[in-house]
Amino acid sequence: MNQKQSKPNVILIVVDQMRADALSINRSDDLVVTPTLDMMASMGYNFENAYSPVPSCVPARAALLTGMDQEKSGRVGYEDEVPWNYTNTLPQTFKDLGYQTECIGKMHVYPSRKRMGFDHVLLHDGYLHVDRKYNKAYGETFEHSSDYLDWIKQELGSDADIIDDGANCNSWDVRPFELPEKYHPTNWIVSESIRFLKRRDPSVPFFLKMSFEKPHAPLNPPKYFYDLYMDKLGDVSDLHIGNWEELEEKIPSLYAKRGKIPADAQKRMLAAYYGLITHIDNQLSRFLTAVEEFDLLENTIFWFVSDHGDQLGEHYLFRKGYPYQGSIKIPAFIFDPGNLIAGTKKSVRQLVKIQDVFPSLVELATGEKVETDGKSVRQLLFGEFAGWRNEFHGEHSLGVDSSQYILTDEWKFIWFPVKDEYQLFHMTEDPEEKCNLIAETKYTSLVNEFKAKLARILQEREEGFVRDGQLCQVPLERIVATLKRGR
Repeated sequence: MNQKQSKPNVILIVVDQMRADALSINRSDDLVVTPTLDMMASMGYNFENAYSPVPSCVPARAALLTGMDQEKSGRVGYEDEVPWNYTNTLPQTFKDLGYQTECIGKMHVYPSRKRMGFDHVLLHDGYLHVDRKYNKAYGETFEHSSDYLDWIKQELGSDADIIDDGANCNSWDVRPFELPEKYHPTNWIVSESIRFLKRRDPSVPFFLKMSFEKPHAPLNPPKYFYDLYMDKLGDVSDLHIGNWEELEEKIPSLYAKRGKIPADAQKRMLAAYYGLITHIDNQLSRFLTAVEEFDLLENTIFWFVSDHGDQLGEHYLFRKGYPYQGSIKIPAFIFDPGNLIAGTKKSVRQLVKIQDVFPSLVELATGEKVETDGKSVRQLLFGEFAGWRNEFHGEHSLGVDSSQYILTDEWKFIWFPVKDEYQLFHMTEDPEEKCNLIAETKYTSLVNEFKAKLARILQEREEGFVRDGQLCQVPLERIVATLKRGR
């Protein structure tokens, strides 16, 4: 008989690089096939406007685990090998509250084996360039920092590697998974999570983070899921091209961050990307079956979230790091099959940030309140909106494309400090960000308000974004230097 605890179990399901509209319940059509996730979101609490303010792996995961905004964490872009010296973390808090804490899958911290408060970690960060260096010290290379890779070598032979299929971790190119599906990293994470349910301490509640590498490239879904979308996809020519994009007429490199690829390559990319998501959905159905078999379903709170999105060629852009919806808007929902929360608001339209996950899960599961830059969403689940945010500041250090932005319930204002260029989008009327309104004189007063607000936010920043109270152009080398120091 399953021993009941006074506190519910918590399972945080994190995926990598999944856009908000890659969840079918968030779309107006039936292109994407996510029946398990749709069931969970529709029975739970779906956050229709959830965001990752600094949209790439390292800063997003720092925000998730610490609840800190980038101004305090120093994570204003992607930079490897900056130590994670955070002590107030989501897993540590649950551990201090008597939970057994486990992470299976991606962490993307430094050092890579740092546990950040988890009792135990089974690690697979995917392909990380910084770890794939044979000249690194023994014990610091990828061969020591991926439990999935170690398992593959045990199963398939010591010469097996995660790069054998030739698919690249940042490419729009596609290669369906060549091995039996059970060897796919998505299956491995679910299999190991089920094994955790078997070996957990039944006398205490658990906090489990299931952290999938996918749908981040390499775009290598099992063939069934790839074929599903190759058959399903029709014309995929709509790339949300507006009045502001510039395009060099050449096919980009395999690892490009901008450009235009041929229509057939675009279709293959989308088929593989969505195929990876439907594969996750399929495996989560398997996991939920196991949770129910262990008689844990009704005493467990689930939160599903992505670290950031993917541009998928929109605006002639690829991957992430940009201030546009494809990069910053993420799927996020709570699944509460036991009705432990008993909220009244099943669909939430208020602006939610990835920083909110930490304080929310702790309060919803234990009733305890923790101080972070994020806010507990509990009030939203009961229809209490007073005092909730109606805007937030985001950014990303990205070379000449480095950006600062403010998103409100109605507007998005963007500043590119290296280029000293601005954009303004009316999000309620132009959700695909096709029409840059920055040059229209009727919005001059609004633009000036946003400039002043952003200057106040950035006033003390070491990059030197503000001079004499005004936003001013920043040299690229200064952006790079502060990023490498952890800000």
